[in-house]
Amino acid sequence: MEKTEKQKMLAGELYLAEDPELAAENKRASRLLRSYNSTTEEQQEQRQQILQELLGKVGQKIIILPPFHCDYGSNIFAGERLFINYGCVILDCNTVHIGDNVLCAPYVQIYTAYHPTEPDIRLSGRELAAPIKIGNNVWIGGGAIICPGVTIGDNTTIGAGSVVIKDIPENVVAAGNPCRVIRNLS
Repeated sequence: MEKTEKQKMLAGELYLAEDPELAAENKRASRLLRSYNSTTEEQQEQRQQILQELLGKVGQKIIILPPFHCDYGSNIFAGERLFINYGCVILDCNTVHIGDNVLCAPYVQIYTAYHPTEPDIRLSGRELAAPIKIGNNVWIGGGAIICPGVTIGDNTTIGAGSVVIKDIPENVVAAGNPCRVIRNLS
């Protein structure tokens, strides 16, 4: 049996984002995000209800300050006590697992999606995506970009403006472009 475009996407294989199933899921997320981003700080209960419908998993005491943007939402699995500040973008064309006690400063960008480097393949309209895992007790500084396929270990701090292109171990402070370990915490 041939895989669906969604199955290919989640398997890290070339897929077509304009597939009707994926387009419908993106439309669903867009509708929920429009509602979420128009809520006020007095509508915390409504925000929680929308997040529970939008995301694949929602931990207790999760706060995401609008505006927030994602592709599907259903591929985002959030742990307990997550705080995401204004302007976060998560391209969740593959899974994004976020641990407990994670803090994201304003304008953090988390990208599972990427395009083939070969022009002929890229021109076919096919895309790729690789999963991202963010451990427990992680702080990601403002404007940081987390690239496809990256894992960030527990108890790690990512400096503001960093571009994380490879795995970062646990118990470190890492920063820069490209992001690299600048201090061990243990």
